[in-house]
Amino acid sequence: MARAAEPPSGTRDFLADEMRRRKAAFDTVAGVFEHYGFDPLETPAFERLEVFAGKLGDEASALIFKILKRGVHEASGEADLALRYDHTVPLARVVGTYGNRLPSPYKRYAIGPVWRADRPAKGRFREFTQCDIDTVGSSSPLADAEIVWAVHDGLTALGVEDFRVLVNSRQALYGLLEAYGVPDEQGTAVLGSLDKLDKLDPAAVAEELTGLGLAPTTAEELVGDVTATDVDRVRKQLDTTERGRRGLAEIDRLLELTAGLPEGRVVFTPRMVRGLDYYTGPIFEVVARDYPGSIASGGRYDGLVAKLGGPDLPACGGSIGIERILATRAAEDDGSAGGLDVALTVLGAEDTVMRLAAELRTGGLRTGVYLGSSGKLAKQLKWADDQRARLVLIHGPEEQESGEVTVRDMHTGDQTRVPVTDAATHIRARLP
Repeated sequence: MARAAEPPSGTRDFLADEMRRRKAAFDTVAGVFEHYGFDPLETPAFERLEVFAGKLGDEASALIFKILKRGVHEASGEADLALRYDHTVPLARVVGTYGNRLPSPYKRYAIGPVWRADRPAKGRFREFTQCDIDTVGSSSPLADAEIVWAVHDGLTALGVEDFRVLVNSRQALYGLLEAYGVPDEQGTAVLGSLDKLDKLDPAAVAEELTGLGLAPTTAEELVGDVTATDVDRVRKQLDTTERGRRGLAEIDRLLELTAGLPEGRVVFTPRMVRGLDYYTGPIFEVVARDYPGSIASGGRYDGLVAKLGGPDLPACGGSIGIERILATRAAEDDGSAGGLDVALTVLGAEDTVMRLAAELRTGGLRTGVYLGSSGKLAKQLKWADDQRARLVLIHGPEEQESGEVTVRDMHTGDQTRVPVTDAATHIRARLP
């Protein structure tokens, strides 16, 4: 295939079946979020560059897709716009722009594409869909718990099974570092190393911590605390500092407020860090059998909205890894999704065929009429099979003479003749 015929690197074309799967998933999640009282928000695909510039950190800022100035300014080579990097920065702008016109607290969800100027790799794309939910303006632990509940129900509605919500607190993590005498200026780097425990052996992480300046014994004990099976070990350490006690109280309150979920679904996980340094309170990640990595995550990020240009408001949120879930589902797909309810062959009597198609569509059935040039039934049945039609209506010369249609079940091959006048009623009865 010629390179020009391929989509740009890091992007994908979605044909009909995949589009239907994706739309169904997005609609499912949106329906759950709507039931929780979250309002939809759609922002432009691009923003002014200054909305993003300097607000995402150096690593993220390097991945912004910039849009060069246009028209008479094109020759300058300067950029003034940027493709949407995420849904959080636009949320901060919206809160800052519309202020009193929004409910307080403001609960919104956003499902739409974002763009990253990343190097494409297997499972990583430059254009992908994020599925976010956020509450701005509430410091109540109820807001954190509601995010966890909504994400949980969204995953359940998508058919994800056997998953756990791992919870922790940034306050607890910093309290733990304080208990071990780790200076504040080293806190971010130490947490960054602890965040690698899902990928590296504990001994390797302890060695990395030693490289950051921690005493070998301190590094080993710290790693031992956060990886211990018995969480009481880390609880005892957290109880030795005020910050640790605050963090532990946040965790316990979140566990209490989500106790109505299935037993063992939400668990305190001391080793879970969430590497993003803007989190300020409870944090969570969701892991599931048969899915690589985490499939949802989030937490409290008080102060971030102000840093992103909005008012100084508390906030919390979460995101479902919809692309990861869809990729796994696509691998499991048996090819039965989508397709026509009814396909109509065209073997003459075109007026009758079109009237019947209109009647079936009025009845809510997805109906297709053969539009090719071939008058051969075999060719048209092949077309119907390609469309994955459940039923085919044949109105050939014999049926036209008798005022009937043949209804063919494409799965079993069974055929039934019914009067043309009864065809729509017969089809609707067979396709509830």
